[in-house]
Amino acid sequence: MAGRLRFAPILTHLDSDALQSLALPHVAKLHAYTPGLQPTEPGWTKLNTNECPYAPSPKVSVALSKEIGGQGEALRRYPNPKSQSLRQKIAEHHQLAPENVCVGNGSDDILNLLMRCFCTRAQSAGFTLPSYSLYPVLVGVQDGAASVIDFDRSMRLPLEKVVDSNARIFFLTSPNAPTGVGFSNEEIGKILNRFSGILVVDEAYAPFARMNAVSLMAKYPRLVIVRTFSKAYALAAIRVGYALAHPDIIALLDRVRDSYNVSRLSQVAAMAALDDQSYYGKVVRRICSTRDAYIARWRESGWFTYQSEANFIFTEPRDFRDTVGAEVAKSAYDFLSAHRVLVRYFPSHALTASFLRISVGTDEEMVILQNTLEAWLKHA
Repeated sequence: MAGRLRFAPILTHLDSDALQSLALPHVAKLHAYTPGLQPTEPGWTKLNTNECPYAPSPKVSVALSKEIGGQGEALRRYPNPKSQSLRQKIAEHHQLAPENVCVGNGSDDILNLLMRCFCTRAQSAGFTLPSYSLYPVLVGVQDGAASVIDFDRSMRLPLEKVVDSNARIFFLTSPNAPTGVGFSNEEIGKILNRFSGILVVDEAYAPFARMNAVSLMAKYPRLVIVRTFSKAYALAAIRVGYALAHPDIIALLDRVRDSYNVSRLSQVAAMAALDDQSYYGKVVRRICSTRDAYIARWRESGWFTYQSEANFIFTEPRDFRDTVGAEVAKSAYDFLSAHRVLVRYFPSHALTASFLRISVGTDEEMVILQNTLEAWLKHA
């Protein structure tokens, strides 16, 4: 057709290899983080990425509409580069000072900043396995060294191994992902009393837990706490997370933080969410109630299930032969997927290979899940 634009052909395999050879060696061999599946078509029961099953506070949409306005005038202006008003509100929420807060484009941004500040080939970043699978990716991006400590099935915190890891910075997910097991402030304090590096307690799921580590900050200046608005606040699409830490650590994060790293609308949405603690308190209690009911249900069925303090459940399914293992978990996962129910399966680690991680959904979603699992038991 006359006038139609003609696009250049897709690069050949040889062209692609030539371009990749120009990359830094550690980037060329990097394996990117693999997020949970995000289906684009309707009809799925999505319990695989620990999103909140309920809508954000109505105050969020009101605040966003007000900020955008009739002509969207605010959108042509850059956001506050330090998210200063949001820092102030987060500080007030935790009874800290704004100097104790750094805001990021999701908590992943904060984790990346911490890696930039404290991880090199000579100074390792430590983390446990299993835990958040982004940590080794960020170490790889930094071309740094990793100190990896394995949990055993008991999920007891290996205090001595963490202390002896010689890591410059250690990332501890509490509650743990993917098991949901939380660690006490007494245990975390024992690490901080002896560990010479920076201890990051990644508290993405803290609102669902029985305790959190914020109270330890007054005593331990090497403690960093990382939080997100994606889980309890139902703002996964908004991408806001933050660090709580000593002002000197916050100042370091600000040195390596990208300018305007959090959008104007994201800042507004997060502030509105913080202003509605009553609404979110009800959401969290409802999720925890559903979580605990299904933990009890699956335990009664003989399924080993960790006592989760998060908004998900880590359970080891048994088939009709009363068998457990990686093949059984994969069978259940495949059956659920074939019936448009998404959960997570982690086959790469011996501790996780026989389990499924299931995000807590609405009552209706959990009924669909349970009915599908019962159908799997009949057909496995």
